[in-house]
Amino acid sequence: MVLDSTRKEIWREVNRKELVSGSGMRFPLLSRAPVPFLSTAFFKFKSASTWTRVCRMAASPSHANGAPSASSAIDFLSICHRLKTTKRTGWVRKDVKNPESIADHMYRMGLMALIASDVPGVDRNKCIKMAIVHDIAEAIVGDITPLDGVSKTEKSQREQAALDHMCKVLGGGSTAKEITELWMEYESNSSLEAKFVKDLDKVEMILQALEYEDDQGKDLDEFFQSTAGKFQTETGKAWASEIVSRRKNK
Repeated sequence: MVLDSTRKEIWREVNRKELVSGSGMRFPLLSRAPVPFLSTAFFKFKSASTWTRVCRMAASPSHANGAPSASSAIDFLSICHRLKTTKRTGWVRKDVKNPESIADHMYRMGLMALIASDVPGVDRNKCIKMAIVHDIAEAIVGDITPLDGVSKTEKSQREQAALDHMCKVLGGGSTAKEITELWMEYESNSSLEAKFVKDLDKVEMILQALEYEDDQGKDLDEFFQSTAGKFQTETGKAWASEIVSRRKNK
């Protein structure tokens, strides 16, 4: 699809701007890759004319059943493309060759939720969905780590602002609401599903660390140390123990 002239201009403009939360706080975008189709609610533009052009780009409303319109869906997916191209920061800092993307990480977490044993009171389908969306805001703000000097509060504010924008692009409705609720539930660690998926997040990371150690001869012990003793579920503990055991016995 060829972008119209307005969207082309916004694509160029957005790469130079800062993210603005609903409260008016401004955050620099960590990733240098351009973000397409972002609205006036989040970016401060240099000229009034550009601002006016952006105002015209309201997302198409959802269908009556809550599903996004075709236009909104493609705009949303175009933003999510950056999850496929943005590399995970921790591996980049350790000079890992061909490091995984954010989407790679979320995909294997989804598989983990799919194959895990049934746990009483835990909704497997909800866990799979949560794994798919838990890092979705990183399509805009990038993969922020503790070494970036960003507080947990500010990180959460940046990601909340990004998520709000993405859901507006999606056109609102029940689909956008479900994504928001899943993300917020994960962030607050407020359910059995959230605790399970947070364990999967850590398990996937140390499994990936073990694979990079085996394949590239890296010493990635810090990733194992950072997760030790922090697993909340029996499945998480068992899978982490298996990974650590394989690492010790290799």
